[in-house]
Amino acid sequence: MKTAVYAGSFDPPTYGHINIIERASRLFDQVDVLVSVNPDKKYLFSDEERRCMLEELTKDYPNVTVRIWNSLIADYCRKTGANILVRGVRNAMDFAHEFDLSLMNRHLNPSIETLLIPTEQKYFLIRSSSIKEAARFGGDVSTMVPPLVESKLKEKFAAK
Repeated sequence: MKTAVYAGSFDPPTYGHINIIERASRLFDQVDVLVSVNPDKKYLFSDEERRCMLEELTKDYPNVTVRIWNSLIADYCRKTGANILVRGVRNAMDFAHEFDLSLMNRHLNPSIETLLIPTEQKYFLIRSSSIKEAARFGGDVSTMVPPLVESKLKEKFAAK
């Protein structure tokens, strides 16, 4: 059984993320989506909120599981036996970053292969940071995030 790992902060989950998950779910027997936790990073949504949103958004994909992970992705792969990392790329800058990251992950765990999946063109401009900024000021983010996430963003910023 081939298991792929797709890790990210998903703060918040976007249509671009869901597109990569859906496509990976067609390529692999199992896709483990990891909500990454970096103690040096400030998140809008808690680990649990991000996990819950992703679980709801991926419930129609029976071969997708969502977990929270607070260590190296290479260690998760070693622990679970997964050896494929899936990464989405939107442009040359993403490619350069992901290429460097793939070399580091392979150094940390030589069994890891990284598969870069270009994002569909309609999702090229979607960035979580831009979405949060637009939502903070009441901008329309409905074409960038699923309705569940749009609602959670409105709740989050209404409370501030």
